Amino acid sequence: MPIYEYYCKACGKQQSLLFMKIADVETSPKCQHCKRRRLARMLSRFAYHQGEDARLSTFDTSTPRDESFYRDSRNVGLWAKKRAKEMGVDLGSQFDETVDKARSGKILDDI
Repeated sequence: MPIYEYYCKACGKQQSLLFMKIADVETSPKCQHCKRRRLARMLSRFAYHQGEDARLSTFDTSTPRDESFYRDSRNVGLWAKKRAKEMGVDLGSQFDETVDKARSGKILDDI
């Protein structure tokens, strides 16, 4: 059952439409708002998952990050891990454990 994104040329609204059969996609669907058949299909958003090794290899420590980057708990310690790797420094398993605690919010339990 595919879901497609559409833009209505008549009223300017965007909408997602679920089709129960592929054959229904071929028919011209109606806008959910103005009921006209002037919909243009849009490219849907997508996402993909990266493991930590892939994130570390593509992470550029010289690029400035905005505040939202550091609000994501997955990014806690990413800069430090990458920078240590670039400098050839092994901070050991205790550093990794501390980063994992920070990501989970358990670091405050030790304070």
